[in-house]
Amino acid sequence: MKSISIVGLEKNTGKTETLNYVLKKINKTIGITSIGIDGESIDQVTSTPKPEIEIKEGTIFATTEKFYKQKRFTSEILSIEDDLRTSLGRIVIARALEKGKVILAGPQSANKIKILIDRLIKYGAELVLIDGALSRLSPASPVITDAMILATGAALSLNLNELVKKTKHIVNLIQLDESELNEQLVNLEDGIYVIKDNIEKLPINSLLSFDKLEKHILEYGEKFYITGALTDRFIKYLTKQKDLSNIELIVKDFTKIFLTPETYNIFVKKGGSIKVLKKTRLIAITINPYSPKGYVLNSQEIKRRLKDVIDLPIINVREDELCLN
Repeated sequence: MKSISIVGLEKNTGKTETLNYVLKKINKTIGITSIGIDGESIDQVTSTPKPEIEIKEGTIFATTEKFYKQKRFTSEILSIEDDLRTSLGRIVIARALEKGKVILAGPQSANKIKILIDRLIKYGAELVLIDGALSRLSPASPVITDAMILATGAALSLNLNELVKKTKHIVNLIQLDESELNEQLVNLEDGIYVIKDNIEKLPINSLLSFDKLEKHILEYGEKFYITGALTDRFIKYLTKQKDLSNIELIVKDFTKIFLTPETYNIFVKKGGSIKVLKKTRLIAITINPYSPKGYVLNSQEIKRRLKDVIDLPIINVREDELCLN
């Protein structure tokens, strides 16, 4: 495992605290960057204080020129990446010569983040951490990182039943089975494909225009590969059918699925199934019982309820040891 994304289900679910904990506990040379911006001392949306990213001596970090100049600790520049420009300047890769706080800002495209991970490894990082930006699951794509940690908590919902339901829903999507057709599908160009004895492309480029087809999509076949987003609207359209027991939808990975728990559950109860070309390796869930509105949920109760439905380490990084084996 060479890279881990740390993704929050909502703002203030403890993503940065999780990141700081991993940075502190892992005895490896860590490389770190962000998809987007993270590490500011004040939340730009809520104007409330937030934890800053603290790196230790020897950490290899990547951020933009603007934020590199703002840091207040000594570091050694390893590279300035002209081909990885952002609106905040070029990406600087540097090694910290002492501990300190830094604002991380990296490329927002998946391809550029993947390139940056390779370069952090080239400069000596044994494990690269990707800090996911606000409510974005994209860095957790298995195409980008090898594994992920999911941060959830009171900021997602103060209603414990809702918190558990929403977290379990995302875990269900992350743990969808892989399709046995990976090799035949992985290199197809963008579009919607029907899979029968052969694989045929439908005359639409995305599910945004499925209602432009000349006939109901299920008249074309029962198994489909969708390269783009799998939307709630499309699944609601399918669930108007009484029986979906032979319907299988295949997407690249869970980050392409945008379904509410209710819509997904109806689809599955009617017999439909969703598979992915590549599965993300979810290694732990961290919880933050503190809401930015000032409320605090019972940490032990959150853990107990999540452990009842999710077979993964559930960790409060302020109380527990983190296990990444």
